[in-house]
Amino acid sequence: MQQALRPRTATRLRPTAVPPPRAGRPVRSLIDADAIHVLHRAARVLQDDLPDLTDRLVAVLQEEEPSYRSAMETEPVATWQEVHRSLRHSVASLLDPRGARDGARRCTWKIGARRAEQGIPLDALLHAFRLGGSLVWQGLVEETSRTAPEDIRLLVHVASDVWNFVDEHCTLVADAYRQVERQLAWRRENRVRVLAAALLDGTSRIADLPEAAEVLDLPESGRYVVVAIAGGHPAQCADARALAVPPGLPAHWHSGADADYGIVLVGDGDLPEPVIEPTGPTAGVRIGIGGVVEGLAAVGEARGLADTALTICPPEGGAVRLADHLPAALIVTSPELGAALSDRVLGPLAQMDPADREVLLDTLAAWLACDGSAQRAARRLYCHRNTVLNRLRRFEQLTTRSLARPSDLAEITLALTARRLLRP
Repeated sequence: MQQALRPRTATRLRPTAVPPPRAGRPVRSLIDADAIHVLHRAARVLQDDLPDLTDRLVAVLQEEEPSYRSAMETEPVATWQEVHRSLRHSVASLLDPRGARDGARRCTWKIGARRAEQGIPLDALLHAFRLGGSLVWQGLVEETSRTAPEDIRLLVHVASDVWNFVDEHCTLVADAYRQVERQLAWRRENRVRVLAAALLDGTSRIADLPEAAEVLDLPESGRYVVVAIAGGHPAQCADARALAVPPGLPAHWHSGADADYGIVLVGDGDLPEPVIEPTGPTAGVRIGIGGVVEGLAAVGEARGLADTALTICPPEGGAVRLADHLPAALIVTSPELGAALSDRVLGPLAQMDPADREVLLDTLAAWLACDGSAQRAARRLYCHRNTVLNRLRRFEQLTTRSLARPSDLAEITLALTARRLLRP
């Protein structure tokens, strides 16, 4: 319990690090001179007997509050001193409301802040303050009953003011607790972001890996894949996360400037390539799934692979698993060589009419996508099989490349990929 008397005209001060008292309706004191005399007489006895009062409250806290029981086991002296200071300020507030007010409020604020840092539940802290108030009130009643039983009736007049001040300090300790709790939460979240960003950037120090593993709830060793998600609005990206990472796989998501990144522990398996429906909830979202790396220390490398996969994704949306698109990955990781190959293989088509050139290249791409089947390519292009064959022969004549020669076919395929990925 803290300060017990509210003077009729008290100046509300602003103690350092402690918010001002909450504004409210003025409370008219009902205490007359006789009641004040009785209260002060009993309070002076409690003040002289503070060590015993502290022992009694500590014993009650140990019995009724497991959190304080643990605190007494780990730091018995500091806990006893904290309880003693709080009771000393409380009893002093009974004797000198104006002079003790600021000190009592500062004491309460420090207790709330310290207990928040230690992680003691707020309910336990509030219960401790109310137990302290009850113990002081009980001491006042017992002392008055022992020395002047006829004056017990006068204590009734101070009861409401005493408990109003108990409630005020319960509110104060809760405010301090919540303020520090918010600060600690922000620091934890910021530290998580810093550690995750360092892992993804490849700048994490070896000494920071154990802490990163702890705060991300991921093992330091293990097989990891990074998933990159871009495009769409936040709700679509949230759906894409669930689509890209199957349920049950441990993952930590980090929002970057251009993409969201998921650090995924894949164990002995790998991530499948998700299917994005053109008209589904994730339409327009691009998902890039990198290759597998070993350990958190290699997450920066995995992020680079995920960015490469994301680059391969079509602009209109889709998903790419790098392991299934390695030729395209070679092109985007060396765009100068890819552009040079495209110019060398497809350069002879530059003299054609642009519309005719596009028809020829679209036919070639369809034929390759259909595994060299002219019949299937014709169905895809809504034309006759012979039309497909005629266009392919024309391509061979113009480029002097043969679709039947494996080395030429490999260059043609890469050139088409480079043209698609590197086209401005």
